[in-house]
Amino acid sequence: MTDSPPLLSEPDNGPRISREEFDRLFETLKTWGRWAPADRGAWNRVTAEHVQRAAALVRTGVVVPMALPWNTVPGPDNGRPALHYMSDLGDVEAPEPTCHKDFIAVDYHGKGVSHLDALSHIAYQGQLYDGHTAAEVVDAKGAHFGAVSSLGPLVTKGVLVDMPAVLGTDWLEPGKAVHADDVLASEKALGVTIGDGDAVLLRSGHFRRRRELGAWNPDDASAGFHVDVMPLLAGRGIALLGGDGDSDVRPSPVEGVSSPVHALAITAMGVPLLDNLDLEALSGACSQAGRYEFMMTVAPLNVPGGTGSPVSPVAVL
Repeated sequence: MTDSPPLLSEPDNGPRISREEFDRLFETLKTWGRWAPADRGAWNRVTAEHVQRAAALVRTGVVVPMALPWNTVPGPDNGRPALHYMSDLGDVEAPEPTCHKDFIAVDYHGKGVSHLDALSHIAYQGQLYDGHTAAEVVDAKGAHFGAVSSLGPLVTKGVLVDMPAVLGTDWLEPGKAVHADDVLASEKALGVTIGDGDAVLLRSGHFRRRRELGAWNPDDASAGFHVDVMPLLAGRGIALLGGDGDSDVRPSPVEGVSSPVHALAITAMGVPLLDNLDLEALSGACSQAGRYEFMMTVAPLNVPGGTGSPVSPVAVL
């Protein structure tokens, strides 16, 4: 096994936020009681009109997938590898025609699989989105509120916040925080405006760095959003947040809260998250097209009681 690439000795993830400051921010951003059905959260923002506007962004017909390959290889960023094996090599069923079958399984909440976090995935202080007590609605049979099966598919405008493109770098170093001012600057540089019902994707260049330098444990250090971005995104009325990491800068800048952006997005705002997207091809396609907005589709698996789903989002330019 090769050594992990070096990380920043001092992560640029500040400023530090106290627990009291975070709790005040959480209360400010809550949208509890706003929508019905509540377990679709901010996806309720996306109407037929939003879909029509997204479809109008399709000009060249270039289709760009964003999912990572199914990863069965253990590594520092894949401690629970996905499973894939053959269950029929043409020797099980009737002679003609022969049939080949396989089995897949995955413990997808982690760093190795592109996936969607539903509203049942994150509780803060014992509560899920909309004030449901987690211990009362999540049990061994699954989630009885905020399940991924309640979300359904999403078609909306996607916006790529391509920070390496804005900064003229190959990637952001793990531990680097992206702030509200950075998002505003990227809008100006990339010619986009984040708006109501949008899906916002942060590219840090994570997978370019991984391919060139090797894997590391993103739980120790990863580029991502500082919590000061969340009031901006809440004010714009986004429906979905994601990126090539898990949206949180790590280490966390918030005292006693390991995944503060998860808590603010999912639990306070009702915004599902997309984690571990490969955005390198999308970055290239957007650069070539000269625009960083596109129609985006997300279709999670229909898993009753599921807290999320492996997913293969697609951008269409």
